[in-house]
Amino acid sequence: MSATVDDLLEPGDLTKVMGVVNVTPDSFSDGGTFLDPVDAVRAGLRMVDEGADLIDVGGESTRPGASRVVASEEMRRVLPVVAELAAAGVRVSVDTSRVSVAAAAVDAGAVLVNDVSGGCDPDLLALVADRGVHYVLMHARGPSVDMSRRAVYGDVVSEVTAELEARLETVVAAGVSADRVILDPGIGFAKTAAHNWALLNNIDALAALGRPLLVGTSRKSFLGSVLAAGSARPRPSDERDDATQATTALLAAAGVWAVRVHAVRPAADAVRVVRAWRHGGAADVVPTTSLPVVVPGTGGATGHWPRLGAAPRTGAGPVRGKGRNGGSFESGPGRRDRPTAAPGCAGEQEVPWSAR
Repeated sequence: MSATVDDLLEPGDLTKVMGVVNVTPDSFSDGGTFLDPVDAVRAGLRMVDEGADLIDVGGESTRPGASRVVASEEMRRVLPVVAELAAAGVRVSVDTSRVSVAAAAVDAGAVLVNDVSGGCDPDLLALVADRGVHYVLMHARGPSVDMSRRAVYGDVVSEVTAELEARLETVVAAGVSADRVILDPGIGFAKTAAHNWALLNNIDALAALGRPLLVGTSRKSFLGSVLAAGSARPRPSDERDDATQATTALLAAAGVWAVRVHAVRPAADAVRVVRAWRHGGAADVVPTTSLPVVVPGTGGATGHWPRLGAAPRTGAGPVRGKGRNGGSFESGPGRRDRPTAAPGCAGEQEVPWSAR
């Protein structure tokens, strides 16, 4: 039987590393790499050896524009991998928005349900509540097939924070214990590159919701775009690992609970370097508020868990008045141009998240 997540949520200052194993043919980065369950299990075990605290197993691509697969196929892909990894004592997360897949995965040993739908299926929430497993609530505005058109915000930081808070209330009202909920800002899900950077730059707004944060930037397209030289094409996904580790280090310095990555060893190295930096090389020192960390570019220490930066939320769309950082926001689509579906679960009636 695999270990639980409880000990990973105990107070500490070492950001956890979640390794990604996609058993899909069409995921944006590693699609087709681990189609054979044996290869997928070996990859998961190797990630644990490299420093992963959890392994996230997914059987359905959630890249922008991806269509859904039937539940039976998703289950066929993930269950053998979940079962083998759990039997080996690995903490396994199942990346799914379907109650049938989640139930089978938990039966097979998964200890965490990573739900990219934003908690849209009451039956899935009921399952999580009943089984007492941990749950990742990610910000989303609809299924992958059309989420790009929903990337319209006035103030992306305040709106994503408010929508996540509202969904958290729904999740808790459904019976899921609040202390078992982990929040994810959903980097790249119904968000432009500018939206992603604004959220990362203001990660403290999400931390203020009071729950651990899981952040996934690994190899995503917004990193490829920022690395493009001049008019060159964005870097392909397999050339974004160095940029991923830069975000990992900054997120660890900002105090996020965990990062979700494809390349585990460099991420594990990065978070340990941050801890050593914080403690002057004494990595095993008990954390203390008297040891602030200084993030380059922030103008000095601002507390034990500093903000990533102090720039205005540029690229996030129009707002009325000033932001918390004192800067104004560049213009963009107005509120009347936004999708009218309910925030957090928009579009689930068109392409159901919860299709069984």
